[in-house]
Order: sequence, then C-alpha cells, then structure tokens
Amino acid sequence: LLLKLKVEYKQITGQDYKAGCPPPENLPVPDNGPSAEDATEEDEVNPWSVTTTNAKGVDYDKLILRFGSSKIEKELVDRIEKVSGQKPHRFLRRGIFFSHRDMHQVLDAYEKHKSFYLYTGRGPSSEAMHVGHLIPFIFTKWLQDVFDIPLVIQLTDDEKYLWKDLSVEECHRFAVENAKDIIACGFDINKTFIFSDLDYMGSSPQFYRNVVKVQKHVTFNQVKGIFGFTDSDCIGKISFPAIQAAPSFSNSFPHIFGERKDIQCLIPCAIDQDPYFRMTRDVAPRIGYPKPALLHSTFFPALQGAQTKMSASDANSSIFLTDSAKQIKNKINKHAFSGGKDTVEEHRQFGGNAEVDVSFMYLTFFLEDDEQLEKIRQDYTSGALLTGELKKILIETLQPMIATHQERRKQVTEELVKQFMTPRPLNFNF
Repeated sequence: LLLKLKVEYKQITGQDYKAGCPPPENLPVPDNGPSAEDATEEDEVNPWSVTTTNAKGVDYDKLILRFGSSKIEKELVDRIEKVSGQKPHRFLRRGIFFSHRDMHQVLDAYEKHKSFYLYTGRGPSSEAMHVGHLIPFIFTKWLQDVFDIPLVIQLTDDEKYLWKDLSVEECHRFAVENAKDIIACGFDINKTFIFSDLDYMGSSPQFYRNVVKVQKHVTFNQVKGIFGFTDSDCIGKISFPAIQAAPSFSNSFPHIFGERKDIQCLIPCAIDQDPYFRMTRDVAPRIGYPKPALLHSTFFPALQGAQTKMSASDANSSIFLTDSAKQIKNKINKHAFSGGKDTVEEHRQFGGNAEVDVSFMYLTFFLEDDEQLEKIRQDYTSGALLTGELKKILIETLQPMIATHQERRKQVTEELVKQFMTPRPLNFNF
C-alpha cells in the first residue's frame, strides 16, 4: 500500500515522496488519472519473465518504487569512486546499474576496514551465452578488482532442471560450459569460487544447513506471494528460493570464510532477481545473519527492441558469444530495431530516436568513451548520423570484443574449470 501511495504521489506532484514532507493542502488531484496499479501493470518483471509495452523498455523509476529499492544517485557513484580510488565503471556512470539496497552501509563498513564479499550467479539453460549474460559478470569483475575481495558464483543447474524440459545431466553440462564463458571474463582464480548447485549442495553440510534455516522461516503463502507459485507447481520450485538465498551468508562457504557468519555479502544482479533477495533480506536477521546488499542492473534489450529481455532459445534475439564476425554483422543489420526515420531525407530532416534504437542502447553498454557516445547520440538525434552508420559503429565495437572473448575461452581448459569449481581457500585480507 505504501509503495502504491508513493507512485500516486509522484504522478501527482512530479517528485519522489520524502518522509516528513507532506504535499500542500491545495494540491490538485487529477480526474481519472492513472492509478498506481495502471501505471505498473504494463511492465511484468519477475525472475522468469520480463515484458513491457514501452519501446524504451521497462520504466525503472516505477520499478524502484514497486520493489522498494533505492535509486543509485550521482552522490553514491561519487562515493564509490572516492572509496575505491577508481573511476566508476561505465555501467555506474550511465545508470545501467541503477538501483541498490544498503550500498552505503557496505561502503561505511569498508571505510572502517571491514570487508565484504561478492555473490552473483547464472542459470545455465543452454550451452551458448549471449552478450546480455555478460553484463553482471563484467561489472562483478570490476568490483572484485577495485575492492580486492573474494567472489562466489552460483550456477543454478538445479533451478533449470526444475523449470525447463531438460535432464539433470544436460543442466549440469550447461553449467560447466557456462563456467568457461564466465572464467573467460578474466576473474582471479585466487579470489573466485564457481559452484554448481547439483555438486556443491551435496558436499557442503554448512550450505545445506543454511538452506534448511531459510526454508523453515519462509511460508508457502510467502513464496506464492513473492514468486506467483501455484498449487500445481512442483515442490522443487517452491523450495528453490532458499537455495538461491544460501550463498548470501558467509558461513555457507567454510573453505573460504571458516565459521564466520558476520561478513556482509554484496550481490550484483539484474533487477528481475530481486524477489529472491527481498525474501533473503527478510529472513536473514531472524536466523542471525547480516542482510545482503544489492546492486541492480537494467535489462539488456533484445535485438528486436527493448520490450522484452533476450531469449537464449531465439538465435536472432541477441548476439551470442559463439557468433562469428559475419553473423554479428548480419544480425545487427537485419534484426536490430532502429529509431531512424523511413527515408534518408526524413532522417536528415527530423533525426532519429536514440532512446528506442537498439544499436545505440548496445553502445551504451559496450562503448567505453563517454564523449564519443554522447557525440553519436547527438549526431543520430540531429540526423547527421544515419541508422546504417550507427549499426556499423556497433558492429565494429562488438566484433573485436567477442573475438577476444572467444580467444580467451579457448584458453579455458577442463582442468582450469575444475580448479575454479573446487572448494578451496581463497586469497584475501579481512
């Protein structure tokens, strides 16, 4: 109800609600204005489905209100720069990571020389990952490097078995294949533990004990409310959220943290995973653990437009990490949704719409130079840059990036994967 009222307040006043600042008494209430429910119903966001009717994509300001998280303001980005001593990552500078929970608390502790660890994950539903899957890993690697901290990466092969029409063996094989792409992002083997749920949960009593603690403190009604489960869902789905919660607690990894349960966890993830961690944060204090902090990213748009997130099952919805230079070029030229006008003459006169143009959206993720990106935006909006020319810039940005990734992946041996996935002490100073 509070979140609904906050949405209505913002619609009427144009400002975010601040506690202790009631609206003026003579504030006009618009007749037949959209209710908070109407305002959010067009965006469906949950861990398995993301849809919106808006060509610009999901309305993230409304999502922040709906989920009850906090917007990453410039003040927080500046503070991360000050504390880390590094220029903020382009994902922070450009609002790609746009929302957080308790990041100020993490930085407060870090300034007092109390460290934290990172946790992120991947649901391995196919052998090939696409460029959108790299977003949390690119950012997590940057966080690991600048804060010099350990990282755990959960491969939820059990989840994919429960949700998809796949065998247990297929899901586990996909987990190992996906681990190769993750390792190719450049993570430090001395500070990174990658684990498959199907492997690790059976070999770690401490991890399973935390799963059971979470399961005891979450009711069936709660998971139905959070995740939309129904009476016909298998019981594995209903109990799975506790497994995704367990890595948020440091003593789930005794080979890394010993018996310590006071080390806070920071989770970089896409915003659709937040329901799992809202549940986790609710349970944590009741079982004696610190709440995990979160950094949420926006969704990486499908080539066909930002109305949906990409699907690993549709080869033309994205650029895959296995695509050749020719495939990348053909997919972008043929399928990338354009914000340009129908004719060159119209485009030169009126300019294009960078806010809905997928090629420009992709460049905001992968082009490092802020000034170059802004010039491209201005030129495209003014009509000086045509859609074909914009697509060419994206092709020339992605081709070498993916070729480099493919070369790195070739260097990832089965033995290296095994080392990353073996429970062992990590090197860090707490």
